[in-house]
Amino acid sequence: MGMILDTHIFLWWLFDDPKLPRQIESHIADVKNPIYISAASVWEIATKYRLGKLPDASKVAENVPEWIFKAGFQPLAITPEHAQLAGSWKNVHRDPFDRMLAAQSKIEKMALASVDKAMTSFPIDIFGVNG
Repeated sequence: MGMILDTHIFLWWLFDDPKLPRQIESHIADVKNPIYISAASVWEIATKYRLGKLPDASKVAENVPEWIFKAGFQPLAITPEHAQLAGSWKNVHRDPFDRMLAAQSKIEKMALASVDKAMTSFPIDIFGVNG
C-alpha cells in the first residue's frame, strides 16, 4: 500500500533516528510498499533549514530531490486539487505544510506516516500517530 511520509518521518529515516517508530520503519523498509515524499516536504525542509530550524539537515537541504531518489522513494507533486483542499479545509490547524500533506493523503487515498497528534484533526488515515 502506498504511503506518504510526514517530513519528520522522512528525515528520521534518512538519519536513522531512534525516534522513528518501529512499525513505520518496518513499513518503509518493505520494498513492496511504495513510499511518497511530497513536494511540500521538500519546501518545508528547504525553508526550515534556511531559517536555522534544521541545522543538522544541511546535506539533505542542499538537494532534497536527490535524497528522495537515493532512499528509493517517489516524489509526489502538488496539484491544484491538493492546493484547493489544503486551503479550504475548515480546520484550525494552521501549518501550511501539514495542511498540504493531509490534503494529499486524502485525495490520493494514501495513509500519512506521522507521529504528530495534531494531524488527527484531519479526516485522513494516519499510520503511526499512536505508535
